[in-house]
Amino acid sequence: MNKDTFYKLKENFKNRNIDAEYFETLEDIKLYILSLVPPNCKVGIGHSATLQEMNITNLLIERGNTVYDKELAESKEEAKVIKKKALLTDWYITGSNAVTVDGRIINVDHSGNRVAAITFGPDNVIIVAGINKVADTVEEGIKRVKNIACPLNAKCAGYNPPCVELNKCVDCVSDERVCNVLSIIEGQSDRNRIKLCIVNEEYGL
Repeated sequence: MNKDTFYKLKENFKNRNIDAEYFETLEDIKLYILSLVPPNCKVGIGHSATLQEMNITNLLIERGNTVYDKELAESKEEAKVIKKKALLTDWYITGSNAVTVDGRIINVDHSGNRVAAITFGPDNVIIVAGINKVADTVEEGIKRVKNIACPLNAKCAGYNPPCVELNKCVDCVSDERVCNVLSIIEGQSDRNRIKLCIVNEEYGL
């Protein structure tokens, strides 16, 4: 992403009360997150391959934060409890399926816990996205989510909806589908509650 494109993205998000910052590496974002999040607060983690790459959950736990990350659960029942607790944390950190230059954040969820936390609950939200997640418009962002992110996420999670084999969305009603909840954040009433971190590298699905 060139700087002119990012400045346009940043200004568009600013107009929607969302703070967008640009980082050269994932390590830079990691240090930024650790500087923002107080060491004595509760942190929720939304499932994200990018965050797993950062090892942010373990780093926060090691320094004393209480962290609710479903990846730490030993059963589906425990994961459900953890996801509910993450909705009421001080900070919530997650990835995104797509962000747009015109200032929208687009996500698709299986159960809806991640989009729920991004929308309302935690007082502060940090979203980390690689440049491969950036689209020009909402239409392009949704196309990316449904035809790239969803098939890959379904395959990684062990589900087998039609899109896994076809590599594209066919708007199925399969019990195996992972795209049950579509969320488009178009702005925030609480200025800068959401902090969007764009890294100048490709990460995540």
